Amino acid sequence: MNNLQHTPDGVRDIYGDECARKIFVKNELFSLIKSFGYCPIQTPSFEYFDVFGLDVGTTPSRELYKFFDHEGNTLVLRPDFTPSVARAYAKYFKESNVPVRFLYEGSSFSNPVNYRGRLNETAQIGAELMGERSIDSDAEIIALNAGCFEKAGLCDFIISIGDSGIFRAVFDAAKMDEDTEKEFKEYICSKNYFAAEKLSEEKNYSKEVTRCFKELPNLSGGVEMLDDAALIFSSFPRAKEAILRLKDVYNIIAEYGYDKYVAFDLSLLSPYDYYTGIIFEGFSFGTGEAISKGGRYDELLGKFGKDAPAVGMVIMIDSLMSSLDRQKIDIGKKEEKTVIIYSSKYRIDAINKAKELRKSQRSSSLVLYDDLKNDTETDDYYKSIGYDVVRMI
Repeated sequence: MNNLQHTPDGVRDIYGDECARKIFVKNELFSLIKSFGYCPIQTPSFEYFDVFGLDVGTTPSRELYKFFDHEGNTLVLRPDFTPSVARAYAKYFKESNVPVRFLYEGSSFSNPVNYRGRLNETAQIGAELMGERSIDSDAEIIALNAGCFEKAGLCDFIISIGDSGIFRAVFDAAKMDEDTEKEFKEYICSKNYFAAEKLSEEKNYSKEVTRCFKELPNLSGGVEMLDDAALIFSSFPRAKEAILRLKDVYNIIAEYGYDKYVAFDLSLLSPYDYYTGIIFEGFSFGTGEAISKGGRYDELLGKFGKDAPAVGMVIMIDSLMSSLDRQKIDIGKKEEKTVIIYSSKYRIDAINKAKELRKSQRSSSLVLYDDLKNDTETDDYYKSIGYDVVRMI
């Protein structure tokens, strides 16, 4: 097969109206996040391998795009923005104790072993609040996520919230080895609650531990569910504390006016091991995968040389666009565009007309009539992509 006109699996070309819509949405979200006081940051598309290594708790090594520089160092295309931003924060704000808000946008890259129709290059926009441990910062990030969804045009979505500290407390109390903990996480992430309960019984864990896994199907719903969950995890003080913290976060989200978009799922876990507290995912119709993800990662910055708390969120732009398209949600106002088809003797008039239109914020293209091979085809093409056609021949 001739590969010169084809893209590899997992990536694709985007052009025309689809590309314009995507850029419009990204700009709208960028503007909103910035209005919350987040400052833009741009980190490299590739970093040293250790930034995303096993110790950091991000994407597995086998799913990274790896290559070498001229000195033999292993480099990787970033699979995840958060470690890159954490590295930059630890470097440039090492002596600072003031909360810092970062805003980023760009592509992340992953090379999954099992290709399931997902893009390997994904456009993302996100926010990181570093140096702040409060429930207010947790609520702000979730409110910001909800605000971005509204800004994009979604009106029917849900942000599902959990806390990784809940199962961290149970795993520690049961003194699980690393392999067993990994097996439990796989069952919980895949919602295979029966297997998690069965494994707990096979390992002969205490009845309190087994009860937690048995009750997993009941640990989702509205804020009222949290009181019942606190009783189920009452034998694990750290887990109970995390659950009660979620209630406080919810109350602050309500002050932002976004409580109607919030639900809780205490079985929620992330494949990223660096999360230490609240975690969440955003969903809407039109795509079966999360459109946004985020959470608290109070130990990650320490791996880069600065001990500080942090919380953040990311929106997967491609998934968001898919949801908007399938819900047939209009994005922005229709762009006014004109193409001027001119002969060489009217060149000056055509250029002046185009300059006049551009001053009025109207897109204007110039096409030399003398070079056209098919007059009708040119007209049809520009009309099909929303241009008004003006002739100066």
